[in-house]
Amino acid sequence: MIAHVAAPAPHVALVFSSLQGAGIQRVMLTLAEGFIARGLRVDLVVVNAAGALRQDVPPQARLVDLRARGALHGLPALVRYFRRERPQAALSSQTHHNVVAIAARWLAGVPMRLAVSVHVALDAVLRESPGWKERTFPLLARLLYPRADAIVAVSQGTAEGFSRATGVPLAAVTVIHNPIVTPTVFTRAAMPVDHPWCADTEPPLLLSVGRLTRQKDHDTLIRAFALVRAARPARLIILGEGEDRPALERLVHALGLDDDVQLPGFTINPLAYMANARLFVLSSRWEGFGNVVVEAMACGTPVVSTDCPSGPAEILDGGAVGRLTPVGDPKALAEAICLELDHPTPPERLRERAMAFTADAAVDRYLRVLLP
Repeated sequence: MIAHVAAPAPHVALVFSSLQGAGIQRVMLTLAEGFIARGLRVDLVVVNAAGALRQDVPPQARLVDLRARGALHGLPALVRYFRRERPQAALSSQTHHNVVAIAARWLAGVPMRLAVSVHVALDAVLRESPGWKERTFPLLARLLYPRADAIVAVSQGTAEGFSRATGVPLAAVTVIHNPIVTPTVFTRAAMPVDHPWCADTEPPLLLSVGRLTRQKDHDTLIRAFALVRAARPARLIILGEGEDRPALERLVHALGLDDDVQLPGFTINPLAYMANARLFVLSSRWEGFGNVVVEAMACGTPVVSTDCPSGPAEILDGGAVGRLTPVGDPKALAEAICLELDHPTPPERLRERAMAFTADAAVDRYLRVLLP
C-alpha cells in the first residue's frame, strides 16, 4: 500500500506597516483570519510590531517583526525573510510598502506570487497633499507596480483614481472591497461602553471615527454640528487621535460647543460606540474605501457622509442607503444630518447593504488573486 502524504498548507505572507489602529492594519488582520480559516499558513510581516492591534493578531498566525524604522529600512530584513521562508504568495499594502515588497522579491530571487494593494485615492492625495513624497508615488507605481503579479484596489473609485494618477491601465487593476463584516463585528458592537452619553437616548448622539488629520476634515464636521446644535439638542463624539487635536479643540471652544462635543481619543473598539449612536458621520476629504461606514451600517446606525473620492458613494449605493454631501460644505452636511435624524434609514436596510462587504467575499477574491 502506498501512503499518501498530505500536501503542505499554502503559505501566504501579508506585508504591512505596523499594528497601530488604522483601517489598513485591521483589514490585513481580518484577511489573515479568513485565510487561516481556509487552511492557509499565514505570516504577518510588519515593519514594526508596535501598536494596540497586537492583541488582535490571530493566534494561528506567525508575527514576523522586521524591527525597522520604516519601509525602506526594512528592505534587507524583508529580502532575508523571502529567501528563508519562501512563501507561495505575498500581499502588501500602501505605496511605500508595495515598492519595497516588489524590490525585495526581485533581490531575493525566489519564485513567489506578489499582489500589491491600493487603499487610497491616489489622485486625491496628489491634489490635497502635494508634498515631494506624494509626488513620487505615481512615478514609483508606474515603474514598479507592473512587476507585481496583481494590483488590487479597494474600491472602483480608488482603481480609477490610481489609473488616472499613474497611467497604469484600469484593466490591469482588480477591485476587491475591504473585508469588513465578520461575526466579531457584531460581538464587539454588543459590548458595553463606559461613556455616559452612550447611556442616554436623548439628546441624539452623533459619532465620527477617524484620525484627527486634514484628510478626515473634522473641522467641517464641527462647524456643521454647530449649525445642527443651533437648531436642536444634540451631542457629538469624535473618536481618534492625530496632529489636528489642538486646532479642533480650539474650534470647539470658539464655537461654544464644549458641553456637547468630546474627543476622547483612540479606542480599540469603536463598534460599541457606533451601536449606541443615533447617527454616524464621515466628513473626509478623501478615502480609499471607508471601512467605518460599513461598520456603522452593520450596527444598524444610519450614515451621513461626504461624497469624497472614493468609497462612500459605492458603499451607500449612490446615496440610496445613506446621505451624501459635497466635501467641505458645513451647511450641506448639517442639513443632511438633520434630515437623517428626522427620517432615518431603517436598520434592516442598512444591515442588508453591509452584508455586501463580508470578509468571506473578500477572502474568496483575494485567494483567486494570490493562489490562482
